[in-house]
Amino acid sequence: MVTTASDGLEFDRFFRAEYPKLVSIALGLTGDYETSCELAQEALLRCHRSWDRVAGLDVPGAWLRRVLINLATDVHRFRRRERRVPDWARGDGESRSDDPVIDGWWSAVRELPERQRAVVVLHYVEDMSVLDVAAVLGVREGTVKTSLARARQTLAKTLPRET
Repeated sequence: MVTTASDGLEFDRFFRAEYPKLVSIALGLTGDYETSCELAQEALLRCHRSWDRVAGLDVPGAWLRRVLINLATDVHRFRRRERRVPDWARGDGESRSDDPVIDGWWSAVRELPERQRAVVVLHYVEDMSVLDVAAVLGVREGTVKTSLARARQTLAKTLPRET
């Protein structure tokens, strides 16, 4: 792989534009700021390694978000396995906000199935349209709409109603 100075500048601009967005997405998926930063960095590292190919894509950010979601899914699976470990054997590194309603909402989102979790975060955190979410996840618009509807139903059942 031969890299030119213009390739480096192009990736640098891409990195600076995407990193904060990736951290926000990962935070929505994992609930932990440090993990979110690590996932964003890992996704961007993988992007950099494949920059010759990724830069030529119509929407390089969609490829990057798919990588990030896959990495966050791995973390989620690991945490699910980790929950089987007794409380005394592990520390709790989860970050918490000062608002219990927000913590409860994000906790409920992180319990959704993988696709629903990804759709909710991309749609509400990244403010992506249904079409854009479909492009990032490589699914049809109808799949995104169905996933959003099911996620909303589940969240409505699990979250307390505001009074």
